[in-house]
Amino acid sequence: MPYKELDMVYISKLPPNEMHKVIAAYNRLRNAVYVTYPYARAAGSTLNEIAARLTGVERKGDRKAIIKSREKELREQFTKPMENLSVYQGKVLMKLINRQTGNNCYEIIKEYKGGFMARTYQTVAFFFGSNLKQPYDYLNDPTDRQIETIVKEIDNSWYNNAARPAVVRTSGL
Repeated sequence: MPYKELDMVYISKLPPNEMHKVIAAYNRLRNAVYVTYPYARAAGSTLNEIAARLTGVERKGDRKAIIKSREKELREQFTKPMENLSVYQGKVLMKLINRQTGNNCYEIIKEYKGGFMARTYQTVAFFFGSNLKQPYDYLNDPTDRQIETIVKEIDNSWYNNAARPAVVRTSGL
């Protein structure tokens, strides 16, 4: 039986101009999540890997050596793509990292790099209108609820199918 898909219809009590603004803001957020979610997944798995390697290590020097070697690898892999992210995408990435790890970026930096570096990065983030300590609370924050919906959309789509593993492209960017 032949069929035709119709255009999306939005029913709202908002005036058309306001509705267009809401749709544009959602599309911007959706694009930012699609761009940054692979990086957040990679960060989550990397942090879990580092935590697993550090579980049996007692000496502070050995811990620093493990962290430093992994940090060098990560800088080589992700510095170039991260330079291309906008400030808005960086804010979304921080939310997604918080979602993946359960810790905000400030706590992660403080744990692995120390309190001074965490405070320094927090100050830099403040000048860009952001906050490393921002929580991820999809139950109470409408933006986080939208992020959660978009992430579930990605997880349930072919884009994230198990037959097609998530790969962060670092070359050619």
